[in-house]
Amino acid sequence: PFFDNKDKKMKKFFNVLTYLFVFLALQAVTGLLARWLLPLITGSPDITASQLLTVQAVSGVITLLIFHFAKWFTADRGYLSSRPRMALLWSGMAAAGMIIPAEWIMEHMPELPNIAAKQFNILMTSPEGYLVVGLFAPIVEEVVFRGAILRTLLEGGSNHWLMIAISALVFSIAHFNPAQMPYTFVAGLLLGWMYYRTGSIMPGMVFHWVNNSVAFAVVFAVKNPDAKLTELFGSNALLAVCFSLLILVPSLIQLNIWLNEDYKKRI
Repeated sequence: PFFDNKDKKMKKFFNVLTYLFVFLALQAVTGLLARWLLPLITGSPDITASQLLTVQAVSGVITLLIFHFAKWFTADRGYLSSRPRMALLWSGMAAAGMIIPAEWIMEHMPELPNIAAKQFNILMTSPEGYLVVGLFAPIVEEVVFRGAILRTLLEGGSNHWLMIAISALVFSIAHFNPAQMPYTFVAGLLLGWMYYRTGSIMPGMVFHWVNNSVAFAVVFAVKNPDAKLTELFGSNALLAVCFSLLILVPSLIQLNIWLNEDYKKRI
């Protein structure tokens, strides 16, 4: 019946709002601890990478526990049992190939406010910051935004591309940093497509991990989060963009082959 179907869609909508509210509430508490409470406890206005790591780690673990025990997300072991080596390989390759072209585009766009610059710089220039950027962020964000939010949107909507776009927009806005939003929106579209094709967060998690790991390695090496491509590659910046595209484009083509959308129907 029409009204039963409408009620189910409304329930899915409120479920998505619940997932997002819980995630953002935990992030807000984390931000308050990092910006105001920690300086009061330590007696120093300066926040260390270890303190940020502790706060982010606690927030991440609590998020995962809530989503697990509330059954908002269920790990799909079946996908890994299908041994999707090539899909995971090309996911990582696509991430590696996307970073430089995306940075080149961002540098040619109007500059957006970077309101998370202070915490970002602390994490990206400290060895322990990798645990947050390279490990906790890919796991927690894929569980929340693809494993819970996008999954529910796809269950309640008939147009999968619209649902993927909505999840990407939510993913972008949830970072609360305008400087990151264009990139996170595009990445969210790709991550959403990966989830739709497989019904698993694993390809997206690999993409997310490689993306964050490469970005961290570069920033940590040069000790300058605001470094431009011309500072990294000199006059060869455009050549670096072209070389990256030679990795990105074939990777996307291979992903279209290896991300099996029929997998969800077979398990």
